[in-house]
Amino acid sequence: MSSTGTTDRRPLIAVLTGAGISTDSGIPDYRGPQGLWRRDPEAEKLVTYDYYMADPEIRRRSWQMRRESPTWQARPNAAHEAVARLARDGLPVRVITQNVDGLHQLAGMPDREVLELHGTSRTVVCTECDARAPMAEALERVAAGEADPACRECGGILKSATVMFGQALDREVLGEAVAVARACDVFLAVGTSLRVQPAASLAGVAAEHGARLLIVNGEPTPYDALAERVVREPISRALPGLLDELTEPSGGPGQPV
Repeated sequence: MSSTGTTDRRPLIAVLTGAGISTDSGIPDYRGPQGLWRRDPEAEKLVTYDYYMADPEIRRRSWQMRRESPTWQARPNAAHEAVARLARDGLPVRVITQNVDGLHQLAGMPDREVLELHGTSRTVVCTECDARAPMAEALERVAAGEADPACRECGGILKSATVMFGQALDREVLGEAVAVARACDVFLAVGTSLRVQPAASLAGVAAEHGARLLIVNGEPTPYDALAERVVREPISRALPGLLDELTEPSGGPGQPV
């Protein structure tokens, strides 16, 4: 907490990111006005655990959806790069992301500084033995004719290493995220509606423990009233400038204004 830290301690910046940070990279959100779940509610079945495990046809359709995902052509945008620049500059920063696209790491964030609440689409996991492999390898098998590739280790059902509907978040990852929210000096919520729990509650946890809460999102959120600042401008344009403001010296190196 900022209230108990020493005067020469560099402030910890936590950045919670949602789908909105990646839309300028060509990855549409799921719940927005043009989101996938609104355009095609049946698509939710492809990422719902019970449907996926019970129905081979759902799995075949899910693999095709992943093959066609815009994630594989997407590149980090200015917002991802601005966050990664903080880490390269040696500032204490932790990213807590609801996204599964891996763009924070592609922008240069070290894996150890990114908490992926909903997992990653760049890896597959066996639902039987928990063996993991690159998603690219599984998609190559699909392209070669395996409609529903099985685990090479045990023959079990493979799925994306993402948290599907009906699955719980990883307790260890969530616990780390809560710890970061409690300890940070500045908490930025970027491109997230702050309506999906338990991720959304992290903003409240941070504010309760004395962090400055800043929200960058196109639509209102339930936590706007707690925020010191709410920014409605396009994220890839607004976030780099906001982070520059936060890290400008004010009474000492690395102290946010």
